[in-house]
Amino acid sequence: MSGAGVEQGDLVGELTMRATLDHCVKCTICEQNCPVSAVTPLFPGPKYAGPQSERFREAGVLQVDASVDYCSGCGICTQVCPHGVAIAEINAQARAQLKRDDGIALRDRIITRSALLGKLGTPTAPLANWTLGNAPFRWLVEKLLHVHRDAPLPRFAGRRFNRKARKRARLPDARRKVVFFHGCGADYYDDHLAEMTVAVLEHNGIAVEIPKQGCCGLPMQSSGLFKDARRYVRKLAAELAPSIADGSEIVACSTSCSLMLKREAIEVLELHDDDDLLQVSRQTRDICEFLVDLHDRGELKTDFLPLDEKIAYHAPCQQQGHGIGKPAMELFRLVPGLDLTEMDARCCGIAGTYGLKREKYQIAIDVGQPLWDQIEAADPDEVACDSETCRWQITKESQRPSVHPVEVLYRAYGLS
Repeated sequence: MSGAGVEQGDLVGELTMRATLDHCVKCTICEQNCPVSAVTPLFPGPKYAGPQSERFREAGVLQVDASVDYCSGCGICTQVCPHGVAIAEINAQARAQLKRDDGIALRDRIITRSALLGKLGTPTAPLANWTLGNAPFRWLVEKLLHVHRDAPLPRFAGRRFNRKARKRARLPDARRKVVFFHGCGADYYDDHLAEMTVAVLEHNGIAVEIPKQGCCGLPMQSSGLFKDARRYVRKLAAELAPSIADGSEIVACSTSCSLMLKREAIEVLELHDDDDLLQVSRQTRDICEFLVDLHDRGELKTDFLPLDEKIAYHAPCQQQGHGIGKPAMELFRLVPGLDLTEMDARCCGIAGTYGLKREKYQIAIDVGQPLWDQIEAADPDEVACDSETCRWQITKESQRPSVHPVEVLYRAYGLS
């Protein structure tokens, strides 16, 4: 969740999340940039819910204001803070204390288990997809579990990418190897994205190893289920670590999941003692970040075909949290014929499972309104975005297809 201003990754490594609050000078820059407090009085703002309130909290004592649960966890406040205060991370830890004190809703225990839901829905994908699109069923789910009836939900692919991909033949004569972390989204819902990612990497002469892997725990962390999130991310790190013992990099096509492995699990969940996770953190790269690094070294193939397409690009909050700029934009500029418009709206509002919840659904829609307006004004053929949940939200609200940047490169390489 860190980004601009002070070198926050270094700062957070030396100090605990809580210790950074003493750097807050109440400048209100985080308040001015918070997309949630701008549209609802239910969240008083990141400064109040974060460093200001944190000074009065004691571990194990019920002192957390319930308003902190309306923080979406987008991380923009931490990114814009000029003094390196880990505002969003402090809010996340406060939310976890709130959940421990008040209890965790059954809904939150269910919708945060992406891998489990994927395993349950995959064998009966046609029926599951029909059911999730059935209005009476969605109404019932809203009444019983408080998942909004109109919230965007993905469609099950009906097959697991990981299960079939681990049986595929390796690329012969590859000049290097990477380990592919596809995440739950590409494994259960968007296996075509995972296939396109592998194809783009192999087109560049890179062998792709795909180990067995589970969920990174990010949805649980975002909803305050820290104990479960720690268990999941520790297990994932143990699954990935043996494959990178030779120094190989992990490449991820989900920018939120890669941020979890890079930094959030260590900082927010305070897993500083997990050697596997520390190794995974050092060697994880977002797919667009990795491809731009290849280009900077003169190793990326630029045999792109012209694409007569109009693309609008939205950099999601979690992608901006990497602090790597916008590598997708750099890659798009290599494609001849592409008509590219960069969106500058702060957030689409969905924030993982945040916008699925009945009490937060309309907040998410209102947060994303500037983006919907910009997309309508740009009138693109499709919208490119690095985050799967953001793409689901964008497609629903803008009524335009939304794709991962890799899909654009895949077509430009002539691989489709």
